[in-house]
Amino acid sequence: MDGIDGIRTGLHVCRGNWSRREDVLIEGDYTPLIESFRSLKVDQLVLEFATPRAGELSIVGSALNDKEIGLGVVNPRTAEAESVEMLVARVEEALEFWQPEQIFLNPDCGFGCFANRCVNDEETAFAKISNIAEASRILKEKHGLSL
Repeated sequence: MDGIDGIRTGLHVCRGNWSRREDVLIEGDYTPLIESFRSLKVDQLVLEFATPRAGELSIVGSALNDKEIGLGVVNPRTAEAESVEMLVARVEEALEFWQPEQIFLNPDCGFGCFANRCVNDEETAFAKISNIAEASRILKEKHGLSL
């Protein structure tokens, strides 16, 4: 990242997006990566936190709250859209560690396809993204946040 200035830089850590089966995807908290994350010259860590497989948000929040968090709040593999209330609660948990301007809401990973086999359909992806937008609106009203 040396020599790159004037843009926001980030790193996404993917826990797997090839299956709807949670039991075959990567599991474990981010503890083993904390020191590596700390040494990275990036502005934002885009991390998956929509499933329990990622561990506790406090592990990253207490160690790396000097960086922005691209907070994964929806699981792109499930058939149901996460509730707006759940998304608001997740961000309020993140506010214990990061300032509002450091929090960016996103899906755990993209809604892309692998070998012409999508892990979700367009309607579900739209509902999930719509709920992220609504949660952001509520948080802005409730806390004066601009997520």
